[in-house]
Amino acid sequence: MKTNFSVQLYKNRKIVWIVSFSLCLISIIGMLICLKSNSIKAPLNLGLDYTGGTQITLERRCLEDCSPINTIDISNNINALNSQDKNFSSNTSPNLTRSQIQLLDNSKLISIRLPFLSAAQSESVVAEVNKSFGPFNNENNSVEIIGPSLGKQLLKSSLISLFFAFLGIALYINFRYDRRYSFLALFALFHDILIVCGVFAWLGYFFNVEVDSLFAVSLLTIAGYSVNNTVVVFDRIREKSILENQLSFKYQIDKAVGATLTRTLYTSLTTLIPLICILIWGGSTLYWFAFALVIGVIVGSWSSIALAPSLLAITSRNILTD
Repeated sequence: MKTNFSVQLYKNRKIVWIVSFSLCLISIIGMLICLKSNSIKAPLNLGLDYTGGTQITLERRCLEDCSPINTIDISNNINALNSQDKNFSSNTSPNLTRSQIQLLDNSKLISIRLPFLSAAQSESVVAEVNKSFGPFNNENNSVEIIGPSLGKQLLKSSLISLFFAFLGIALYINFRYDRRYSFLALFALFHDILIVCGVFAWLGYFFNVEVDSLFAVSLLTIAGYSVNNTVVVFDRIREKSILENQLSFKYQIDKAVGATLTRTLYTSLTTLIPLICILIWGGSTLYWFAFALVIGVIVGSWSSIALAPSLLAITSRNILTD
């Protein structure tokens, strides 16, 4: 049985605006603090994908299946070099807490990504990991330098992808609806992206969480999810304007939001369940990717059923077109 909730969005529009404005303001402050930070110097704490660094690949020597190991234990061993190894004793030594570790081929291969290391520092890292997680097949080990130019190119490509995603969405909604709808949908989308970036700005500042290429993928996914929800609400508003044109526009919007509220909540819930499973069991590689999507789904649902319709409700005339 289909249930339509009674929603008074127009009446409570100021509360919606205050909540969204506060979240956006906090996000902007977080990004400005990161930009002014001596250790970050960017709106977000960019990872090695964008800044470059050293990648060390080690192959464990196992007779059959390799015994399971934990990336956290490897990271702790590497971090200990800051206080134990003379190659990392200077003030200009790289920050080893930025290490990114992946286990491949059933824990047989260990991939370690670090800031730029000298040859001696790379040898120290390999020796330290070998103590607890070796022995390794030395002939298959590799140490590679990822140049900063490659990272800048990847960052540029990520920004271009986001730009064209926004542009494509704007063109579609502008063709499908009125221009004001296109503006509001893009405004809600920008609101969602800004808040997700703000969350990661604060995480980067306080907990040294970095953004990588997967973060750019998550932003593109969030953009598609958010706009999809917004278009569904806009479509229902247009339907109400045709079938119930005797009502004022603000009441048509309230009824449309009430009619789509259940659908939006169910969609968000069924999307969040697998993402939460990835958070719990997906490992360190996918953790922050899934976390970004969780925040994006929650914020995107809010903007679709509250922010965008409440902004539309302040228009004084019905602007929908077929």
